[in-house]
Amino acid sequence: MKYFLIGYMASGKSRKGRQMAKELGLTFIDLDAYIVRREACSIPDIFRSGGEEEFRKAERRCLHEVCELYESFVMATGGGTPCYFDNMDYMNAQGKTLFLNPDIDTLVARLLRKKEKRPLVSHLPDSGLRDFVEAHLRERMPYYMQAQEIIE
Repeated sequence: MKYFLIGYMASGKSRKGRQMAKELGLTFIDLDAYIVRREACSIPDIFRSGGEEEFRKAERRCLHEVCELYESFVMATGGGTPCYFDNMDYMNAQGKTLFLNPDIDTLVARLLRKKEKRPLVSHLPDSGLRDFVEAHLRERMPYYMQAQEIIE
């Protein structure tokens, strides 16, 4: 079985994914880490050199590649993975999608601690982070809500 953990940045996908994979005896794949290895370039560098569009293309390529290479796994996707191309439909067809949905306060607190590692928010002042997260989450929620299971 293929499990895809989806949700906003800092929702706990990687932590929960590692835990889940261990419990199920499956391989854990962090899609962002896979992209970094495959592209031989950090995510911030991909954003700087090719913009978000190039990153999203690489993300889609790597998502499909992992699904072709592995029969079963637990994958922590990037926060935007479900929102581009046909990725959400593809993941739903390939396996089980689980939406991790912590509250806004939790997301903002986590993002403030590691903001410099997140290209979409690293340039924002701390005071503007909550408004950005709320607006961005509203845009992405229709995609996240297509998950087969929602975990609050």
